[in-house]
Formats: sequence, C-alpha cells, structure tokens
Amino acid sequence: MSTHDRSMPLSRGDFLKVLGGAGAVAMAGPALAASSNELIKRVIPASGEKIPVIGLGTSRVFDIGNDPAEQAPRKEVLRAMTDAGATLIDTAPAYGQSEAAVGTLVADLGIRKKVFFATKVGQESKEDGIAENKESFKALRTDMIDLIQIHNLIGWQTQYKVLRDLKAQGKIRYVGITHYLSHAYDDLSDAIAKEKFDFVQLGYSFSDRGAEKRILQLAADRGTAVMVNRTFGARRASQFKKAGGKPLPAWAKDFDCTSWGQFFLKFVLSHPAVT
Repeated sequence: MSTHDRSMPLSRGDFLKVLGGAGAVAMAGPALAASSNELIKRVIPASGEKIPVIGLGTSRVFDIGNDPAEQAPRKEVLRAMTDAGATLIDTAPAYGQSEAAVGTLVADLGIRKKVFFATKVGQESKEDGIAENKESFKALRTDMIDLIQIHNLIGWQTQYKVLRDLKAQGKIRYVGITHYLSHAYDDLSDAIAKEKFDFVQLGYSFSDRGAEKRILQLAADRGTAVMVNRTFGARRASQFKKAGGKPLPAWAKDFDCTSWGQFFLKFVLSHPAVT
C-alpha cells in the first residue's frame, strides 16, 4: 500500500514494512540508530568525499535582499549549522535573491571554507548558461562552487557540456541534475543513465515515494549521489498537517526519534541510495 493511503500514526510493524519496501531495513542502522555525538555522513561516490546527511535549503526563506532585520536570524542559522559541522547549502538563481543573501551572509561570517555550495543553472542556450553561472559565482562571492546542477532538466544536454568544462577547469567540483516532480523522473533517469552525473536532486518523502520506482536504484548503480528536497511532503510541511499534532508512537524512541521532523527525515535517510 502506498503511504498516500495511510493515516497517522503508523504502528511499528507498518513503519518497518515501509522501510522494507524502500529496500532499506538492512541499511537503516546509520540513519536510525541511537544517537552519538558525531554527525552522520555519507560518501559522494564520484570522489569518496564524506558529507553530512542534512543540509540547508534556501528556496523562499533566503529570498530576503539586504534587509538587516531579515538577514540577522538567517545568519544565526548559518552560524549554528556550521558550528555543528553541517556543510551543504543548496540554492539557485531561480530562488530570487537567495544566492546573493547566502553569499553575503557566508562572507560576513567568514565561513566559506566550512560550507559546501550547491547551486543550479536553468537556461536553454550555452551562452545563457555560461552567463548565469558567472552570476552565481558573483552572487556567492566565491571563485569555486562545489556543485552546480542543471535545474529541472532545462537544456540539460547543452548545460551538461558547459558544466563539464567548468569542472575540467577546476571551477566546480561536481556536476548534477535535478527535478522535483515524480512525473519527470523517467526523463531524469534517462539523463543519468546516458551521462555521468555526480549528483541528482529530486523530491522524495514519506508521502511521495515516486523516486523508489526506478531512479534511486539507478543512481546507486551509476554511482550518483542523491540529494533530496521536499522531505516533508509534496506541499510544504504537508506531512506535519497530516500528523495533526498526534504524538509519536512510543517505538520511535528505538531509533532516537523525538519529533515528527526527525521521523520524516529518518525515513528518507533510511534509503541506502540517499546521500
């Protein structure tokens, strides 16, 4: 049964069945075990580099411009994040002023060496893609971006070549491709089957499991790191609404889970293909 058909809360048995359906029970230990003081990290297959499993998204919430009152709390988020050892910040030119806000705050905090910049390019033509990439470097105030991803498959055959050139020049470290809607996952799968992408970013959650049909296993087979967005549901925070303030089942304590937010994230991370 799809989790779309389930009501909250699940029994312990139902949850383990869901994990089994995701092919994850054998790999659940690192994501679900009792906590330690060390951040959980996973390997980027293309390089062997390890990266913390939780990153920071910037769509909408960092589209704030130069307003000091808006910048201050976000600066504290970035400070706390990097103090705790997390690294990845995901942004995009399509997110309004988010790239520039991230670049400004990271520079102000002096934490560039502590962060993993991931942004995107969303243009059809080679020339427009090159121009957008240049603006990303400027906005993020850096001469090296860790990861640039082709946004929602836009012009992907063209932009793949542009990004491979940037990687060869040492200006970026990884090349990726994205789409957040499951109806596009066949096209997304075809792209990563055809070309060697270091990352694929997609939507995957307890209530939206379309990625399990093909692309997660394909990414694992191809050695492609998987970055997941919309981990709390297809609509923002929709799973929290479905939980409706209900208490967590008592057995959630068995895998160090004390909130619905942890519960939903641990489900996503229980899939062995997720980076």
